[in-house]
Amino acid sequence: MIVLKGSSEQFGLPETSPYVTKADIQLQMAGLKFEKQPAMPMESPKGQIPFIVDDGQTVADSAFIRFHIEHEYGVDLDAGLSPADRVMAMGAEALCEQYLAPAAGYFRWLVPANFEKGPKQFFNFMPEGPQRDGFIADVQAKVKAAMLARGVARHSEAEIVALALRAMLAIETIMGDKPFLMGEEPTGADAFVFACLAASMTPYFPSPLQEAAIRRPKLVAYVSRMMDRFYPDFAWDCGILPAREPQLAA
Repeated sequence: MIVLKGSSEQFGLPETSPYVTKADIQLQMAGLKFEKQPAMPMESPKGQIPFIVDDGQTVADSAFIRFHIEHEYGVDLDAGLSPADRVMAMGAEALCEQYLAPAAGYFRWLVPANFEKGPKQFFNFMPEGPQRDGFIADVQAKVKAAMLARGVARHSEAEIVALALRAMLAIETIMGDKPFLMGEEPTGADAFVFACLAASMTPYFPSPLQEAAIRRPKLVAYVSRMMDRFYPDFAWDCGILPAREPQLAA
């Protein structure tokens, strides 16, 4: 049995981390039996979630989890795509990695009101007091340093949203009139594209990014479609009505 170690349902999302969401959905796409368990980043050999334990073998990082799934179980998560379409799908993931995921992280971690009700709750297991406060401040400082090194925290909020919006517009262009990113059925890239869009849209973290994301009807419908497919029991609401796309007749 594969065990996916990661986050949990929180912040108006079925998984708090887009990277855990990606691994979760790709395991579902592969048709593999697995169970999910919450884990702390320090439990992972790479110091981050997600990671999986598969028959005693630990695989960390969502990209390498996908490689493991496809290699060990003979699965092609991009089955049916041409070589050019595979590259296009990879490009869509890269856009999310470069712009959407960092933007969502910024507005969670570096906006004080969002941090207080969001990531700060990760430390509730620690006794209240100066030691806990110091630990939280240290973690937040490390996150800020990482975001500065990556570049996102060097921009104004308007600039962060402008870059994220460019990525969203590109995803809309790639998707066109298709129900999923590359066609009639979701493929590997949908897992992360969806995860980043959902993380941007959740009203749990009010921000200019969330406002920009929910103004994209095509992307709102896409996220709802993916929620219906992979998290049918989750009560998704991105803050506008209708939050879910009506189901099409078979």
